[in-house]
Amino acid sequence: MDIRVQEHAFDLGREAQGFAARQTGMGAVVTFTGIVRDVAGGLDQMEIEHYPGMTEKALMQIAEDAESRWNIGDILIIHRHGKLVADEMIMMVATSSRHRKDAFEAAEFLMDYLKSRAPFWKKETTKDGKDWVAAKAEDEAELTRWTKD
Repeated sequence: MDIRVQEHAFDLGREAQGFAARQTGMGAVVTFTGIVRDVAGGLDQMEIEHYPGMTEKALMQIAEDAESRWNIGDILIIHRHGKLVADEMIMMVATSSRHRKDAFEAAEFLMDYLKSRAPFWKKETTKDGKDWVAAKAEDEAELTRWTKD
């Protein structure tokens, strides 16, 4: 398991290739990359804040939860912080498993929990000023599919 919270950009191709190359006996590798969106067309930058130590611990817990639910070979989570602009990569998740279903479901679970529960705070700067990004009801709703019965 590799969990990284970093300010600098990452090379998606190198990270995906490196992750896949480390997998032995796995039949599937799934990757997802999140990109900063300029939804309204006026984003100057997004600033992502976090508390070092607490953030990594929370991401580790999310990854361990995924490992307990699916037959996962390995997990990679990279999440950036600091100042980013539209079209920059903000995060990456990679999972491996012997079977694709486990790899896909674990990746989706990680993405949903990273979006809604990871302790990152995002502030957008536009021509109209600065605003903290509020939690979205649809992101919260996505978590209900992972609730254990």
